[in-house]
Amino acid sequence: MKNFEYVSAPNLASAITQLQGSNSKALAGGTDLLTEMKERIKTPDRLVNLKSIHEMQGVRDDKDKLWIGALTTLSEIESHRFIAERYPILAQAAYLTASHQLRNAGTLGGNLCQSVRCWYYRHPDLTCWLKGGETCYAQEGINRHHAILGNAPCIAVQPSDLAPALIALDAVVRLKGDEVDGDLSLDEFFVLPDEGLRQRTVLGKSDLVVGVSIPKPAASSRGIYLKSMEREDWSFALVSVAVQLNFAGSKVGTARIVLGGVAGKPWRAKSAEAVIQGKVLNDSLAEEAGAAAVAGASPFEHNGYKVVLAKNLVKRALLELNK
Repeated sequence: MKNFEYVSAPNLASAITQLQGSNSKALAGGTDLLTEMKERIKTPDRLVNLKSIHEMQGVRDDKDKLWIGALTTLSEIESHRFIAERYPILAQAAYLTASHQLRNAGTLGGNLCQSVRCWYYRHPDLTCWLKGGETCYAQEGINRHHAILGNAPCIAVQPSDLAPALIALDAVVRLKGDEVDGDLSLDEFFVLPDEGLRQRTVLGKSDLVVGVSIPKPAASSRGIYLKSMEREDWSFALVSVAVQLNFAGSKVGTARIVLGGVAGKPWRAKSAEAVIQGKVLNDSLAEEAGAAAVAGASPFEHNGYKVVLAKNLVKRALLELNK
């Protein structure tokens, strides 16, 4: 790890100023950034500690929405009684995100903004497409954990567990910085990289995630987050699914189905949502929705299993919510 300057920002304005100009990075829990620095994937000249910024802290129950500050840890989200009662899908996602030790340090903002886990990107001696090179090595290499949906020059998947759950809850992210100042649908916060924008979110260099707000779910709503992993204790998702349904009697009123681990951004399966809306859930309908969720998938040599896994995970989630 190279030498760097360390500064602590007392407020948002100070943090944004400190992030401008030089090669600076924002530091919250540090569970992802410090690993990248040790591996020399990122070599900032300055780290800006955000931990003292009041505007980015806390969980607050407003009249019609829930506010969660970006510095809120995953453990706090997982164990917060109100979140567990009213937003169980989010508590489930937080619990499945990482080991207990990492959940104690990792934050909401960090989980949303973390870098991809692709081994070619993480290799310090390779300059892959996402790092400014010409080639996405995964496309012709070992791509077991890579994307099956959303054609992009980089096929690394978005690794966040909280993101699919929050998008299923129709969350809005609050951004503050040089280039942004306001609220944005979390679904629009994530982008597929292209030649004009080799990154995974809309954040500019000195922009920060301040927190997220989530509308209160209807009394008739139910949600679930399921995650398939290679290791039983904890690992990043092979495939995950977040489902939030509002019921009108025995029928599905509205539905939001979001897949993780299958694309360069959390993947909203709108075709699967359309299959079940206005209908009574049953086994065959859940099977049809699962198939619709992966329609158009383009797997690579080593990740075709994700098509079947995603299809079955959607079906399982829907049937669990229909019990």
